[in-house]
Amino acid sequence: MSTRQKILDAALEEFARYGLSGARVERIASRANANKRMIYYYFRSKEDLFLAVLEASYADIRSAERSLDLEHRDPREAVKRLVEFTWQYYLEHPEFMTLLNSENLHKGRHVRNSSRLREMHSPLVGTLRAILRRGEKQGLFRRGVDPVQLYISIAGEGYFYLSNRYTLSRIFDRDLMAPRALSGRARHISHMILNALRT
Repeated sequence: MSTRQKILDAALEEFARYGLSGARVERIASRANANKRMIYYYFRSKEDLFLAVLEASYADIRSAERSLDLEHRDPREAVKRLVEFTWQYYLEHPEFMTLLNSENLHKGRHVRNSSRLREMHSPLVGTLRAILRRGEKQGLFRRGVDPVQLYISIAGEGYFYLSNRYTLSRIFDRDLMAPRALSGRARHISHMILNALRT
């Protein structure tokens, strides 16, 4: 593994644990078995390193989405598969959600400066648009669904539940992370999204 990749991996752990503000370059260097100068050589600043970690994290989820082969599935099955995948991805990659939380605390200023991130999302929107159009033509989906709104709804249903699991568990006196609760939530999200698309 290259020194640059070791730094990225170490930085992901650090930013996921402490956020951008609490992260320390010294700890990243120590975890990567590198010196601070190498971090600044590859990334110039902690802010640039944070953006590189964000870009790599988004690239991972977009790459995993592409492997779902949504374009060649029945429209309902494609949407259901994307919903299930997104939920499972959040469960298996809590560090991704923590990074997003940190970036939102900073009002998206790093994402705003990344043309790469915008380019990554365009194919996903295009894929969803094509699925929606196929569903419309087959009489399965209602007309005029915005693919961006659809994706935000898919992501938001899982994201809100997981990012607020501690407060929601206390408020409703339920263990929202129990296996039964998680599988129930997965079913609920799929049913809700698919029902919202029906004609």
